[in-house]
Amino acid sequence: MLPERPDILLIVLDTVRRDRLGIYGCARPTSPALDAFAADSTLFLQAVSPAQWTVPAHASLFTGLYPGAHGVTEASHKLSGLHPTLAETLRAAGYHTAGFSNNPLVGVLDNDLTRGFTDFFVYAGAAVNRPLEKPGLLQRRWRRFAQPTQNRFAHSDALFRASLNALLVPLWTRFVNYKGDTAQSVTDLIDYLQRRRASGSCAPLFAFLNLMGAHLPYRPPRSALEAVAPELGRDRRAAAFVRRFNAQAVRWASPDEPPLQDWQRAALSAWYGAELRAQDAHLGRLLEYLTTSGALDSTLVVIAADHGEGHGDHGYIGHSFVVYQELVHVPLLVRWPGGAGRGARIAGPVSTRRIYHTALEAAGVTPPLDAADPNANVRGLSLARALAGDVDADCGTAFAEAYPPGTLLRLLERRAPDLVERLRLRQTRRAVYADGWKLAAVDSKVEGLFYLASDPAESRDLATAEPDCAASLMARLQAFTAAQAVQSSGGPLPAQADAAVVASLRALGYIE
Repeated sequence: MLPERPDILLIVLDTVRRDRLGIYGCARPTSPALDAFAADSTLFLQAVSPAQWTVPAHASLFTGLYPGAHGVTEASHKLSGLHPTLAETLRAAGYHTAGFSNNPLVGVLDNDLTRGFTDFFVYAGAAVNRPLEKPGLLQRRWRRFAQPTQNRFAHSDALFRASLNALLVPLWTRFVNYKGDTAQSVTDLIDYLQRRRASGSCAPLFAFLNLMGAHLPYRPPRSALEAVAPELGRDRRAAAFVRRFNAQAVRWASPDEPPLQDWQRAALSAWYGAELRAQDAHLGRLLEYLTTSGALDSTLVVIAADHGEGHGDHGYIGHSFVVYQELVHVPLLVRWPGGAGRGARIAGPVSTRRIYHTALEAAGVTPPLDAADPNANVRGLSLARALAGDVDADCGTAFAEAYPPGTLLRLLERRAPDLVERLRLRQTRRAVYADGWKLAAVDSKVEGLFYLASDPAESRDLATAEPDCAASLMARLQAFTAAQAVQSSGGPLPAQADAAVVASLRALGYIE
């Protein structure tokens, strides 16, 4: 039984691949603290992120909508006021809301992802702000200058291109807090929680923490590298390659052309694993505090990744263009107050957008929405339905959408237009998960059909061998795409909509 109004803690492990964590079978010791915490949590084995990169993925976490519906698919986009955010809704219901973000795309850019937070602390960028900080006159003036300056990079292709110069990348990644400060943000959150408990505050708390330690560039402590990949810890060739790669920011989110060699991919994977290990140690401090303080008894803890990362898998590096497993199949675990669901493992597909509904149900909050709103069915979309054995919740289906980031796409169009054309990088990619299958599509064309139970790495495209299955899933995907258009506009379904699409929309619960 959940407390009436539990505290809610949402931890987003930015850019964390599911298959690189011990709880999902990774043999390297990348996540001992998280693995231990997961033993008393509900673990979702097929959690799917709605998007493949930070901005649309966080917008989905905060609104409960897929990217096609909330419309925040570019760094320069801003949340509309059509749908309340999770922080807004909880704050209106009496929650104190606080955010701690290490990602410059969440808190630095003017995209309204901080809407609804009473306090929001940013550890990334040129104007860091922390709890209890009292900035002086010069610091206040610097912040007034730095904030709009940083936002210009999201709106200017020229500034974006200039920032990717190999001579400049090491400077801004080191000296402008590009990855934030994991250690300090965790320490500050623990202190924040301690002060609230000591003050005897009656208001429940919603806290959001974004940790970005797993993102490029990779500069893990040597101790973490030795723990995760001792065979590479003193490999000078591998270390030199990673140092060079750290300065090649264009390659961080591009097609893998020319392809990396096997030893280079192994080096990136090892250094990435070491970053996970270093971040996990700090996450472990927070989880230990929650346990020893007794806060877990009255706190809903949700830990998820916003998206994963490619290291040459399927021909791509980073997380910009595709919907393959390494990007959208993400870790997700929920630790329910009082220990409900301890040790449960949920096998069916679920979208991480449902974290929004899960938090609202736990808080006993229903936003003031009409029945046609995609978020109106809070209880039905809560992840607690899966815990209760309702495997058909959310129609047993999850979707992902990969809208190509415009600034990166335009950069590649200048540098490699033939590559952009050949790989169809301008097109939106989508995926649908259902009944053990996954269909990936580029606009309206099938890109691949995979049976994930026997092919989790998506190495065998079965679209030709299973045409009926591919056609059925494509119809679901087309219905989903039409539904997003309806939800984003707030208007009726177009009169010329295909009858099969209308039928699928009705089956999926999008229309009456």
